[in-house]
Amino acid sequence: MERNTKQRDAIRQVFEVTPRPLGPTEVLEAGREQMATLGIATVYRTINALVETGWLVPVELPGEAPRYERAGIEHHHHFRCRSCARVFEIHGCPGDLRELTPAGFRLESHDVTLYGQCARCAVS
Repeated sequence: MERNTKQRDAIRQVFEVTPRPLGPTEVLEAGREQMATLGIATVYRTINALVETGWLVPVELPGEAPRYERAGIEHHHHFRCRSCARVFEIHGCPGDLRELTPAGFRLESHDVTLYGQCARCAVS
């Protein structure tokens, strides 16, 4: 990664204090609370550099641009709010899914995404 700057520190801080996957625009909005001059190009460059170093990992949801979260989090899944489009971590797993795997197939991994309304949107 390139040299540390206040902008990059602000972006890292956003990921450290936010317990859910974030898209670049969410990072920009939160980062501007610490550094008003933060720009989207710096956010993209920093996210790319943090992924390259292994500090961040992409969270891929079907049909959507990736979001990013801190690396090293134990196996987990995600919940996507259909109203506000935010994505949240779900700590837990349905467990062994081999029984759902067709005969003769070998399961290597799985991703589970739940869809609905987050607590904030559900009361609106």
